[in-house]
Amino acid sequence: MDALAQLKELTAEIIDLRAAQGLLGWDLETYMPPEGAETRAHQRSTLAKLSHQMLTSETMGNLLKTLRKQKLDRIDQALVREVAKEYDRETKIPVKLVQEMTEVTAKAHPIWVSARKDNKFSNFAPVLEKIIDLNRQTTKVIGYQDSPYNALLDLYEPTLTVKQTDTLFSALKKDLVPLVKAIQESPKKPDAGFLRNKTYPEDKQWEFTITVLEAMGFDFARGRQDKAAHPFTMGMSSRDVRLTTRVFKTDIVSALFSSLHEGGHGLYEQGVDPALARTFLDGGVSLGIHESQSRLWENLVGRSKAFWTYFYPKLKKLFPKPLDGITMQQFYKAINTVEPSFIRVEADEVTYNLHIMLRYEIEKALIEGDLKVKDIPAVWNKNMKSYLGITPPSDTLGCLQDVHWSHGSFGYFPTYTLGNLHSVQFFNTAKKQVKSLEDQIAKGKLLPLKNWLNQEIHHHGHVELPDELSRRVTGEPLNSRYFVEYLWAKYGEIYGIK
Repeated sequence: MDALAQLKELTAEIIDLRAAQGLLGWDLETYMPPEGAETRAHQRSTLAKLSHQMLTSETMGNLLKTLRKQKLDRIDQALVREVAKEYDRETKIPVKLVQEMTEVTAKAHPIWVSARKDNKFSNFAPVLEKIIDLNRQTTKVIGYQDSPYNALLDLYEPTLTVKQTDTLFSALKKDLVPLVKAIQESPKKPDAGFLRNKTYPEDKQWEFTITVLEAMGFDFARGRQDKAAHPFTMGMSSRDVRLTTRVFKTDIVSALFSSLHEGGHGLYEQGVDPALARTFLDGGVSLGIHESQSRLWENLVGRSKAFWTYFYPKLKKLFPKPLDGITMQQFYKAINTVEPSFIRVEADEVTYNLHIMLRYEIEKALIEGDLKVKDIPAVWNKNMKSYLGITPPSDTLGCLQDVHWSHGSFGYFPTYTLGNLHSVQFFNTAKKQVKSLEDQIAKGKLLPLKNWLNQEIHHHGHVELPDELSRRVTGEPLNSRYFVEYLWAKYGEIYGIK
């Protein structure tokens, strides 16, 4: 067996172990009995240890040394690139550190769920301190330039740096502040009260989310949707993709937009070229590109007039009483109301990125050692007041709302903003290349868009780097101008501003 074949065989087994670990993680957040947390932590730790040992083995090192010298085709070259990047990073991380992070985060999730339910950040703080310490240890052994946070950013968005993120966020703030101010001063205020102050049976909401996911092209023979405290998507392979959402009987939009969002992630996972299965090229190329797909479906499609032209009559049929007298135009404006809110996943398109900036600044300060865990609630509330003009009445609605820190995922949040920017740039290109795209959406025909995304983005998996993919699909690198122009055009019409 030649070196390339050996590499593929070895990495396929690593992917299998990771898929099993992912499935255990999905079960942990959906159906696992509360008392199973400690056992589950050990199980996931063992799998993490095995995959880490295989990735960092002498055999792997020798194979990569041989293959780095060989002339390979485009796909195999990308495979070696991705494996080598992980190998180079993971060989610096002691197995004990990998195991400890896995065990601590497995235990942290149920602690976070309980603390969130009881509104007690102090109950989550000790395990969060341990997670942050382990992340700091990781940055030290990996190595970094300028800021230790750079080592974590690279885990989710290759080559992204603190300097680039600071520049991007600063420019966005400058562009968004005038829009937020103009909206706040506008006398045109959509009535959105009916979205969350009436009763919408949960079973009917669930039925509608399934209808929309099927229309999007999510294949339930290769996936499923369940409920979780915090919506997420877990892809074990393109043939096993798990979505989650959450449903509230007095909120008609939370479940729907969570399903649209996670459905976008799910379509990406299901759309990867089957030939890349059980390789390091399977799945999305980066968190920013992945998030572009979820935000595209959630916002560019799900909050559009075209989408509701077809789907609003169906929604009204399911909820005739609470939506009695509410026109499609009223509903459209209501779901696009710009209003500061406590919950990130339910924030409007205009203020959403301010939620991301807040989290990014806190994470960076924690990793760089400029902020202590015990001070997070106070800093969170202070920045919420500064950025959005509101102060969370509880930790549950403030610093305990996101699941990411319990997973140990520091460096993740900035990719949400990248996803917003990419989503508009991709959608603009799709409108140019897919005939009468918005007219088709208005007829409930969502598959032309899904097929275009499959072909242009999903199919390629990790073969291209994020910037390469953006340039190929749109003809240019990431450009925030399209996002800002989209917001001004859409909300200018809704709020009567220029």
